[in-house]
Amino acid sequence: MGLFDFIKNEFVEVIDWVEKDNETILWKFPDSDKNIKYGAQLTVRESQTAVFLDEGRVADVFEPGRFELITQNIPITTTLRNWDKGFKSPFLADVYFISLKTFTNLKWGTPNPIIMRDPEFKQVRIKAHGTYFVRVADVKKFMLEYAGTNKTVRVSGLEESLRNIVSQHFAEALAEAKISVLDMAANYTELGEKIVPILQKEFEPFGLELTKFQIASTTLPNEVLEFYDKMTNVNMVDDMAKFQQFQQANAIEKAAENPGGGAGEGIGMGMGFGMANMMMNQQGQGQNADSAKPQTKEEIMSTLKELGKLMKSGILTQEEFDAKKKELLSRL
Repeated sequence: MGLFDFIKNEFVEVIDWVEKDNETILWKFPDSDKNIKYGAQLTVRESQTAVFLDEGRVADVFEPGRFELITQNIPITTTLRNWDKGFKSPFLADVYFISLKTFTNLKWGTPNPIIMRDPEFKQVRIKAHGTYFVRVADVKKFMLEYAGTNKTVRVSGLEESLRNIVSQHFAEALAEAKISVLDMAANYTELGEKIVPILQKEFEPFGLELTKFQIASTTLPNEVLEFYDKMTNVNMVDDMAKFQQFQQANAIEKAAENPGGGAGEGIGMGMGFGMANMMMNQQGQGQNADSAKPQTKEEIMSTLKELGKLMKSGILTQEEFDAKKKELLSRL
């Protein structure tokens, strides 16, 4: 290598950044302390910006385009170095590229349950998680207040840094929204829109813009879910009598699945006999609705079979079964 080639290699002539992934927000040009050649070519692509730091100070910021680094195109750097017009000398500066595109699907979640006031349940503990979109809106603030001297800033690092801020202010937004937990799923979009300006106040000092906030799901305590399920079941039936029959039928089904597992204890003393009466009453109600038509032999035998299954499952005792059997046979 000749002296000319050695000197030439000490000068940076082309400065650009080709993004190789969708995770990098900031990338420092690897100049290895080489001098940037006066007249070097700087290429800034769409959705990028280039920041020149002179001795640790933000000097020039370049928007998308192609630039020849001469005195006219780097006025602040020229002033900082006290160059006279026409003085063509290599210079040394730190060059950072920042991606201005929107980074999507950053994850957030509440590590611990949030206690919120609810108009129906008074106080409820919930957990939630979702995603949000963010972009760099002010490159100088981002450089000074967040990136610092890091050579690379990736989305994963930003996501981790903002996680506590997001979860903390999510609770604040819930308090302001005053939405019942039972209606929360139907108001995810509205709630997300209310959270954006609250979080933006926290993001703005870092030069960041929150463009979208999404709630994926909320998790309620088991006792609230159980109550909600019961209310849903009530709404699915015409009256409380039918709801009670529905509850009792569920109890029989569970006991039948485990005949040796203390079925009588699970359902309660005398519940089996009550269910037998319920079955016969239902048949009697059906008869009244059908012009009081008497039961046929086939219907009576079908009822006897069902009662037999209840006895085998442990729901009915032998004495209860015999009593009902005798009553049904008397109708033949």
